Amino acid sequence: MKILVTGSSSGIGKGIAEKFLLEGHEVTGFDVNPATIEHKSYKHYIVDIRDKEAYPDLPPVDILINNAGVQNGDDIGVNLKGTISVTERYGIHEGIKSVLMIGSASAQTGSEFPEYAASKGGVTTYAKNVALRIAKYGATCNSLDLGGVETELNAPVMNDERLWNRIMELTPLKRWMSVSEAADWAYFMTVTNRFCTGQNILIDGLEAGNAEFVWT
Repeated sequence: MKILVTGSSSGIGKGIAEKFLLEGHEVTGFDVNPATIEHKSYKHYIVDIRDKEAYPDLPPVDILINNAGVQNGDDIGVNLKGTISVTERYGIHEGIKSVLMIGSASAQTGSEFPEYAASKGGVTTYAKNVALRIAKYGATCNSLDLGGVETELNAPVMNDERLWNRIMELTPLKRWMSVSEAADWAYFMTVTNRFCTGQNILIDGLEAGNAEFVWT
């Protein structure tokens, strides 16, 4: 199948692209940075997803994975408006099999930089909108609302012992998700899954659900 992954030069996006390549698919990547993947079935475009005029013409894709995002920058412009623009261009057509949004646990908890939380909250609602519109093609659309993932973006807190210990106090599983685990989830939700759609799936090691029953 033909796969389009945004934000494919690092972190979760790179991991997802590599997972699909490993499984034998053709992958196109968008990123503002140069390619970091070398593979005969991988094609890379340097694209700022905010700039719709710069989008390349591509053959219809089977799966679109919206991963590109920023944190505490132009969050609304990239995370929300960019995701909408890419999806409207490449994800709404007959023959599409799945569209996946890489969301954030903050979309459900609000615990983040204000515009980041708002941008990801918008993405979760937009996923439901897309799910309704592509259902007629037999296609699915969901968002994976991830908690902590071991990426370069999160290095500042991962490498700070005080902050990391505090985060682990709040996380019942006492670890964060690896990039390969995130990629496995993306693959499952777009290839294996054919019936779950319009859902915002929270995967955060139970951080958001952490509760203590006080009785004595």
